[in-house]
Amino acid sequence: MHAFILSEILIVILLSVLVLYPCQRLHLPIIVGFLLTGVIAGPHGLALVREIEVVRTLAEIGVILLMFTIGMEFSLRSLLHIRKTVLLGGSLQILLTVFAGFAAARLFGYDLKQALFGGFLLSLSSTAIVMKTLQDRAEIESPHGNTALGILIFQDMAAIPMMLLVPLLAGSFSSAGASPLLLSLKAIGLILLVPIVSKWLAPIVFFSVAKTRSRELFLLTTIAMFMSVAWLTYAAGLSLALGAFLAGLILSESDYSHQALGDILPFRDVFTSFFFVSIGMLLDGGFLIRYPVPVMLASLFVFGVKAVTAGIASFFSGLPLRSAIVTGIALAQVGEFSFVLSETGASYGLVSGDTYQAFLAVSILTMMATPSLIAAAPFLAHAVVKRPLPERWKHGIVPGKQEVSSRLVNHLIIVGFGLNGRNLARAAQMAGISYLILEMNPSVVRSEKAKGEPIYYGDATQEAILLHANIKQAKSLIVVINDRAAARRITELARRLNPRVYILVRTRYITEINDLMSIGANEVIPEEFETSVEIFSRVLAKYFVPRDDIEKLIAEVRSDAYDMFRSISRNAQPSCTMESCLPDLEIVSFRIDENAPIIGETLQNIALRKKYGVTLLVVNRNAQIISNPAADFRFRAGDVLFLVGDALKIEEIRREFNRGK
Repeated sequence: MHAFILSEILIVILLSVLVLYPCQRLHLPIIVGFLLTGVIAGPHGLALVREIEVVRTLAEIGVILLMFTIGMEFSLRSLLHIRKTVLLGGSLQILLTVFAGFAAARLFGYDLKQALFGGFLLSLSSTAIVMKTLQDRAEIESPHGNTALGILIFQDMAAIPMMLLVPLLAGSFSSAGASPLLLSLKAIGLILLVPIVSKWLAPIVFFSVAKTRSRELFLLTTIAMFMSVAWLTYAAGLSLALGAFLAGLILSESDYSHQALGDILPFRDVFTSFFFVSIGMLLDGGFLIRYPVPVMLASLFVFGVKAVTAGIASFFSGLPLRSAIVTGIALAQVGEFSFVLSETGASYGLVSGDTYQAFLAVSILTMMATPSLIAAAPFLAHAVVKRPLPERWKHGIVPGKQEVSSRLVNHLIIVGFGLNGRNLARAAQMAGISYLILEMNPSVVRSEKAKGEPIYYGDATQEAILLHANIKQAKSLIVVINDRAAARRITELARRLNPRVYILVRTRYITEINDLMSIGANEVIPEEFETSVEIFSRVLAKYFVPRDDIEKLIAEVRSDAYDMFRSISRNAQPSCTMESCLPDLEIVSFRIDENAPIIGETLQNIALRKKYGVTLLVVNRNAQIISNPAADFRFRAGDVLFLVGDALKIEEIRREFNRGK
């Protein structure tokens, strides 16, 4: 029996490898690969796995681990800067989507409880797929990336009360005689225990365990803690998932959360893969064949409703129309927590039969289409913004007065106020260059404006915003944002409005240089390239390659339009390094001790070169660097000498000079 269970698990793992490899080659999300694995291995596919309950048991462990890691990653302090997006945008998106799903379900004849449950399923999006796709596109820190993250965090939190409400909707409770009021009181009591345990008990326990420096003991303590809290919530009549989430919260603010998360993540990835495989096993491929048109129409409905509701929520969170549309499209799929809810709802009879199959089919299709939709979102948003819409819609809810002086000429316009934007503004201020900043984060605009920065809220992809910034009289425009599509649009628009303006764009990758140059950028600085230049210049310096040779190589690389390491560089003869040209020489340093016999002596009297064949390069005296000391230089106690020569000779000098100690 045990060997049979092992064979079932082995089949799932081997098939996952075979399916995930082509998915990765096709740039499909890994979750899609697991879902397809379940479809193939399940009873409606090739029926390779017969003991589905084994997979479901492992899947439940995956759900618990997923909730635990979400709890650990959730931190109130880290979310303060996007609190408006989390609270306003997230709650508005949930309410609008639940209402839309509820109304649609009622139109199709479902009762109130089933319709509300359908709204719950529709309201959640896929944190894993959206964040992975935005990360691959280097758009996590973009305005729509930040907004999507805030809404997804709120959805993850909202999934907890939704799961609590499922048995209430079904008129059933996990413990006999329980009532909604009693369950609510238990939940509140457990939640109140979180700050107490996280502040007093957990630090003491984990500090004692960490002092042993045993990784195995630390891992077992982490598992024991979160399983204990999960069991406690289950014994109180609540869900295991809620308990795992609360356990994660307990660790989230501690000094040990990073180590605990790193230890748990491999287990979470393995067991959550079984969860998605188990979901795929539930999908009946024959259902898709029998009802292809209804499934496609339902998928389009889900895309449309979720894109609109998430877009509205993003717009009222302060984003301009373009970024709000991109955010809405990014959140237009059904999420993994909808699967968790659907499993719970199915066990209580809130969804079953063809309705359940339709939900699974629509969910999988929307998740599979998400990466392509996110890639197309900027173009769709641009097409909408070009329509004759009210300017206030295009610009978003602008905080404060946005008038820019028309007398500002020959100025510098900085688009984006991240790290690069801040450094550029500081440099311009020191050089006495007039500048202004365009930023789309309302909180940043408000705080920096209070400090006296000439910063204004606005989407620079809009012509009116650039005109307000007096682009026609500007001397330079620097684009330092993490949105590739927006950077292209800004470059193209600025070049059309002012053919003479100097445009410099920071981008992530070398492959984007030609496209940006072709639409009007004067210079493009790819972070990927500049990082490589910094790396090889420092490495060459460590090998004592002359600085002028390094500068020559850097200039050569840059002059060839960032065609890194072209053939002339690869075929060039390597410079002479310290090890190859001077194999017997070393640079060694030592400190002159108190009462050393050379204290007060001059360099000329010591005669280092004549007597030992060693050269004194530098002396460090009280943090003051004295390069190439003169012959009359006198030694003091505490001087640090840097000598070049034979290592044995230098060691002999050190013993001789400090023999008085």
